[in-house]
Amino acid sequence: MEKELLLMLPGPVPMPERVRLAMMRQAINHRSAEFGAAYADCVRVLKTAFGTTNDLMVISGSGTAGMEAAIANVGKDKEIACIVNGKFGERMLKISQRYGKAHEIKSEWGTPIDLAALEARLEQGAQVVTLVHNETSVGIRNPAQEVGKLAKKHDALFIMDGITSIGGDTVEADKWGVDIAITGSQKCLAAPAGLAMVSVSGRAWERLTKNPPYYLDLAAYKKSAAGTPMETPYTPAVPLFLALREACLIIEEEGLAARIARHHRMSGAVQAAAKAWGLSLFPKLDAKHGYSTTVTAVEYPAGVKDDEMRATIKKMGIVIAGGQDHLKGKIFRIGSMGAVSAPEILATLAATQHALKRSGFKVQGDGVAAACEVLG
Repeated sequence: MEKELLLMLPGPVPMPERVRLAMMRQAINHRSAEFGAAYADCVRVLKTAFGTTNDLMVISGSGTAGMEAAIANVGKDKEIACIVNGKFGERMLKISQRYGKAHEIKSEWGTPIDLAALEARLEQGAQVVTLVHNETSVGIRNPAQEVGKLAKKHDALFIMDGITSIGGDTVEADKWGVDIAITGSQKCLAAPAGLAMVSVSGRAWERLTKNPPYYLDLAAYKKSAAGTPMETPYTPAVPLFLALREACLIIEEEGLAARIARHHRMSGAVQAAAKAWGLSLFPKLDAKHGYSTTVTAVEYPAGVKDDEMRATIKKMGIVIAGGQDHLKGKIFRIGSMGAVSAPEILATLAATQHALKRSGFKVQGDGVAAACEVLG
């Protein structure tokens, strides 16, 4: 009998049983009170996770659909300052290039963002700023609050990708001055892939483009969500909404503060293990940046081959991530987001420690024991 693999990735993540079971029921009418109630449950919990009282809509589409919805609705034909220090900041840049005049505020992947360069671009007239809060490609948490201050100072709209931080780390969209925040269902929320959630401020509504995309027209989503019952403007992925509702109810039952604290403990355990092994965490930090609390990026030691090490771990039923683009073969990444807790983390670290040793690397210390100190 083939066993399920344990996905310890920066998304998708393992789903609780009740989330999976929610998708197995008979179809329901997406224009019914039952669907509207499920949608309302999602929005209630998600607003807390986003740290917002703004309008919040759910789109049938991945997190990238949420990115494009944000940029297409407020960035069309505008000057957009795109902060890039990883793969997903680069994706925001590429989307922005399709709709407006995009200016890259570039740092090397995994290094601090350039706030001075951002302010210079804002002084030159940038009207929109994009930022990835938690850049999982390199395991760094960027200072969204500082970016929000600069955007507000120069009266620019602030779009924040919170796809891998919302529900797993502290996010205060309203307090930070975020005008449009985005997350995805298959990350910290531990729901199936295929839904994007977008919150929109009053300032953003006032500055909507006059010719938005048809399917990703945020004003259409707002109008449908304001009805009784709540609806989406076009046929939604109903089973995914029902699963998301269960995932949101689990968050509510656990308590957001407790959930965030758990994510901090899990990532702290992975970081402690890597340091005990004698390995370096990939991001280079300053006082304003932090390590991601949902994925840990670790540099490979000389002589250890990415494909061989991850293959060894996979044979033990666990999947971790490698590096992307020019970081392939240079880093590995262990996810700690969603519903995972100590058993999954310790199993992953034990498998990784074994794989490192099998690859010929002499670990300096017991990473599993170091992780237990954090988790205990």
